[in-house]
Amino acid sequence: MYRDAQSRSMDKKNIEGEADRIKGRVKETVGVASGDRNLEAEGKLDQIKGKLKDLAGNLREGIKNKLDELDEPSKKETP
Repeated sequence: MYRDAQSRSMDKKNIEGEADRIKGRVKETVGVASGDRNLEAEGKLDQIKGKLKDLAGNLREGIKNKLDELDEPSKKETP
């Protein structure tokens, strides 16, 4: 991933996604260590949910950037 580019302008969904992935890794690790397969599965689901939120954040940020690019030429033409 391109962390330096993302860290400057992370969407709210990217932050939520990262939190869900960390929470999921913790749950999965605790589930494996304690033999709790339900907790392990819950952790894996949280990680997937986090990845989806991260993708949604990237999509939103990409759309925003593209709209900003499209708006720039009209700003340059206006004195």
